[in-house]
Amino acid sequence: MATEARLAAGIWVAAYLARLAAANIPAYVNRRGDATAGAVLVKCATLDGRASLWAREYDLDSGLRHWVTIAEDGEAAVDQAIARQTGFDPDIWVIEIESRDGRTLLDQEGLA
Repeated sequence: MATEARLAAGIWVAAYLARLAAANIPAYVNRRGDATAGAVLVKCATLDGRASLWAREYDLDSGLRHWVTIAEDGEAAVDQAIARQTGFDPDIWVIEIESRDGRTLLDQEGLA
């Protein structure tokens, strides 16, 4: 089984924010987690009252981690999902994107 190198969360977040800025996608750090090993949640608000929440999940078959949608609903429901996740893990980062078309850039190579 292959293992993937891990990048410190703070460095990954900084690079992701730079990539979003270059694509003209507004993004904000709503919660700072552990700079070295914190998990990252990405909330994408489509500015119509709806939102989706993304997290990386480990694939046991490939040994890799992939971005998956873990919630998709009204923005208030997604915020409640974030509150539950941060209640379990105080080291989580939360990045919020405002993207009318739902673009997150998480599917691009280098962010998987």
